[in-house]
Amino acid sequence: MKVSGDHRSGAVRAWLYLVAALVVAMVAVGGATRLTGSGLSITEWRPVTGIVPPLSEADWTAEFAKYKDTPQYNILNQGMGLPSFKVLYGWEWGHRLLGRLIGLAFFLPLIAFWWRGMISRRLGLGLLGLGILGGFQGAIGWIMVASGLQPGMTAVAPLKLALHLTMASLILAGLVWLAAGERNGAPEPAPGRIRSVAALLPALVLVQIFLGGLVAGSHAGLVFNTWPSMDGALVPPIDSLFAIRPWIENFVDNHALVQFDHRVSGYLIVVVALLHAIDARLTGLAGAAGRAAGVAALALAQMALGIATLLLAVPLWAALGHQVLAMAVLTMAVVHARLSRGARLVRPSARESALGFEGLAGRGA
Repeated sequence: MKVSGDHRSGAVRAWLYLVAALVVAMVAVGGATRLTGSGLSITEWRPVTGIVPPLSEADWTAEFAKYKDTPQYNILNQGMGLPSFKVLYGWEWGHRLLGRLIGLAFFLPLIAFWWRGMISRRLGLGLLGLGILGGFQGAIGWIMVASGLQPGMTAVAPLKLALHLTMASLILAGLVWLAAGERNGAPEPAPGRIRSVAALLPALVLVQIFLGGLVAGSHAGLVFNTWPSMDGALVPPIDSLFAIRPWIENFVDNHALVQFDHRVSGYLIVVVALLHAIDARLTGLAGAAGRAAGVAALALAQMALGIATLLLAVPLWAALGHQVLAMAVLTMAVVHARLSRGARLVRPSARESALGFEGLAGRGA
């Protein structure tokens, strides 16, 4: 049965948003894994055979013995019983399993859509790039875990955790960008200034997510649990912000500077989003104004939840909510930026659809 262009784009768009939702779930499970201290419970990287968890008591005993050789066990969890280890293991195993499922949910439909000629050359190149990023993400994840298995370490390195979280966010942004581009009947382009600021907002959010990863990795949220002040001052003394030598290490290892950077970048996003929403409303373009207002509202909600998380000393529910809401802010900002451009991605013609992706590439579509 012949598939119309609208149905083609609708199916591809739904698939991309589904994979994006799985990535958000992956981020949430990853956050829970970190907050429960479960990330170092699996000490090996087995991309294929690791999909099978321990099935017998002997298998569990063997896995527990490997964990007992880690610094985290010997420093923090000495004396832990096997039942408690199974809980830790379950979080990390679920996190890795979800990563594998995302790979299947991405590549299997991609092959099917490509085979049916439903993927244009331009979209195909974008999806290929995301597939490569997904492979890098798996490698970064293991490098991150390996950093926590080094002598004297009880958690993963903050910088590697921030990179892992940011890469996941970048993949999410790419999926949403491509999905929004598959929308039928895209609105007219917004004025140049609106388009520029709309494009800036996702970049600012990605920077903020990276800084949030540093806060999470260094546990900087467990200190200076006051707002708007930090240790009694809106801006901590310079000597406390740059107390570590060499000075560059303060941006990763100094709790005061790491938290201060995260606060300031959050304020910046809220201010830019609010001014942008006002500006977009003055243009008279209802679509752009509505999307900009949505970004501003989510940014304000995210800041409020971040403050609550800090004041409550980072309870699990608030920390996870803060992380997931960050993904919502990024998603809304990316959709707004993509639709503000106005132009639709090139669709394959009926003949091009029959040729498939290779035919499109050969014709320079």
